[in-house]
Amino acid sequence: MAGLALDGSNPDVSLLYDINGLAKSAPTWFDRVMEFVGEFGIMLAMVLAVLWCWWSVRRRGTTEDSVTAVAGLVWAPLAAGIALLINIPIRGFVERPRPFLDHKGLEVLVKGKTDFSFVSDHATMAMAIAVGLFVANRKFGLVAIALALLEGFCRVYMGVHYPTDVIGGFALGTAVALLLAPLAMMLLTPLVGAVARAGVLGRLVRSGGAGTTADDRSESRGVPEPSTGSGRGVAPGERDLAA
Repeated sequence: MAGLALDGSNPDVSLLYDINGLAKSAPTWFDRVMEFVGEFGIMLAMVLAVLWCWWSVRRRGTTEDSVTAVAGLVWAPLAAGIALLINIPIRGFVERPRPFLDHKGLEVLVKGKTDFSFVSDHATMAMAIAVGLFVANRKFGLVAIALALLEGFCRVYMGVHYPTDVIGGFALGTAVALLLAPLAMMLLTPLVGAVARAGVLGRLVRSGGAGTTADDRSESRGVPEPSTGSGRGVAPGERDLAA
């Protein structure tokens, strides 16, 4: 399975040279930026997006909405971890060498990559987190998906992956995050709901007072629920007379 893309006429290889060729004509400082972004920067941005989404959802909406959203946020990194574990046997089965080992003239921005190329761990992890984030919040999820696509472009630009390595990573990350989401949410939602009711730990799910109903606030402060109807503050006999 090692010879998935050895022929120079292969569109996969042609696209590799086209994208990686941009690195040859770019200024050195830009290549260094792309190296950092592709290796660390986008993954850091993914973490910040998850934290920002968590900060947002815990302050808005009802408690039930916050529990569901936070459960989705917990699932996002778990999905990435599961996808990476699934990729281990896939890499061992395909055994595709890194593109710079089989093709000359590539501008390799990151040295020392000796493991197999298919599928891309970075692309897998980025897309799994992005899709998991989309499950929790569509607005933040769309931003994260755009970041994941940029991650895939960077990996090819850096000369360390074929385009199909990246596409395979996107497919794997998406499949894991979506197909296992129903089971994950079924297990995580009650757990997050228990945390939401656990005193101080509840602030991890919702901020104090945010998303709490009026009845909840009255009960927590010891305020009795006001009586309703025309009998407010009137003795039983007086109500009869008024009738």
